[in-house]
Amino acid sequence: MDGAQPTPKVRTEIKDRIGVITLNDPATLNAAGIELMDGLRAAFDAFVADANVRAIVITGEGRGFCSGANLSGGGSRITENRNGPNQSLLQVYNPFVSAVRKSPKPLVAAVNGVAAGVGASLALICDLCVAAESAYFLQAFRRIGLVPDGGATYLLPRLVGKARAMELTLLGEKLPAKTALEWGMINRCVPDAELMPTAMALAGQLADGPISLGYTRNLIWASLDAAWHDQVEAEAYVQGDAARTEDAREGIMAFVQKRPAEFKGR
Repeated sequence: MDGAQPTPKVRTEIKDRIGVITLNDPATLNAAGIELMDGLRAAFDAFVADANVRAIVITGEGRGFCSGANLSGGGSRITENRNGPNQSLLQVYNPFVSAVRKSPKPLVAAVNGVAAGVGASLALICDLCVAAESAYFLQAFRRIGLVPDGGATYLLPRLVGKARAMELTLLGEKLPAKTALEWGMINRCVPDAELMPTAMALAGQLADGPISLGYTRNLIWASLDAAWHDQVEAEAYVQGDAARTEDAREGIMAFVQKRPAEFKGR
């Protein structure tokens, strides 16, 4: 898998059990056309299936993370259908963000430059989001007569609250990374030169952790829609699964023996 390229517009590599996915169409600021999305899904699926990969990082090549759907190139087919739901969203974009939400492995977004439209959704659907100081987020849909997609209307109110979600989507103003951090939308805002080292350090902590981190991130995602009783019951069932893993046995033994645990991701 190391160095494989699912499509020319997506580059992948494995570093220390971290699968790095780089959106690789810098001429369009990595616009999320169908070809790029197909490559992104192929890379994600391959890393999920690879037992050597314990965490995933998504970033962009060049000056942008992802500038949104590729409208000028016609690659997104956003406006292709005149009746019924948008088929590109149903068949390409929504399945990807839904697959990420249910990922068994944690993900880190490293946002360089612009994350606009569905590009913002691709960043925010990750479990941890690190942005460079020069980065910004933009819900530009109002400028082209469309509505937020890629899960934006689900993610934003839960991350920043209704008032700020309305502001971002109805006014369509740029949100600098520093403000996104202040609003609780992202986890880190760092100098540009420190973006990838910071993202890789966080992913390294995840890759070194037990397999239960995947269970944990899925419980947190499920909690966004769950009632209290259902959520605590889910915790009980998942805890049973976690307790049967090799990592749990190692973690408990290491605790008793007063030594650092050596997790294997099993």
